[in-house]
Amino acid sequence: MKNETPTLALDQTALDQARKHLGDGVVTPSYGPWRASVVELLNGALATELVCVLRYKRHHFTAHGLASPSIAAEFLVHANEESGHADQLARRIVQLGGMPDFSPATLLERSHADYDESTELTAMVRANLVAERIAVEAYRQMITLVGDKDPTTRQMLEGILRDEEEHAAELADLLDE
Repeated sequence: MKNETPTLALDQTALDQARKHLGDGVVTPSYGPWRASVVELLNGALATELVCVLRYKRHHFTAHGLASPSIAAEFLVHANEESGHADQLARRIVQLGGMPDFSPATLLERSHADYDESTELTAMVRANLVAERIAVEAYRQMITLVGDKDPTTRQMLEGILRDEEEHAAELADLLDE
């Protein structure tokens, strides 16, 4: 039994398609019919990240009390990281030929997480922890749905999930203190 080198199935039709549809960017025929569904999932995640940025920013600027300086600083770190997630999601949506939905008119209804106007520090931490736990669950489900259909998107989602899990752990620690 001799070792055979695996080969790609790049026939002339595939090569012609790659040359013909240059405007499709990263989306090739092998991407399959689920591109629009992936874009829709990513737009839901984008809305969630944007709401989280707004919630964390509000909490950062309105936190008060003896423990507030360090917790407010943590809120700002999280807001900036959520903003980075939003940028990643928007960039991937565009790569997939979609349009990132930044519309403030529908942001809350598309978001998986809620906005929060708490004024008490512990309530702020709790609201952010709830949102992070929702984000963790949403990203886990998205990763499962995307599966092997889009490895690039899956890897991006896995990276964001790691950050969200870290945020949740940090917020849970703050509640324990």
